[in-house]
Amino acid sequence: MLSIFLLIPLSLMLFVVAIWAVRYAVKSNQFEDLDNASQRIILDDRQERRQTMQAHERSASTQQKDKTAATDGNNDNSEIDKDSKI
Repeated sequence: MLSIFLLIPLSLMLFVVAIWAVRYAVKSNQFEDLDNASQRIILDDRQERRQTMQAHERSASTQQKDKTAATDGNNDNSEIDKDSKI
């Protein structure tokens, strides 16, 4: 019997705290956009990955252009050297 006097007020306090927590969540717009929030996480990840891949492709293409320019410059110099030796 003594435990009932303790458990009933504790359960009522827990109930009041639960009601306050739900009300706080509703007022702070926690339930505003339930569907798009989960999709936004995935889309942001895909968009970030796409930007990373594009940046990697750009840097690879500029490195390839630099290498071809360097080899073109080396080929021009080697032809000049061949002509000067003759």
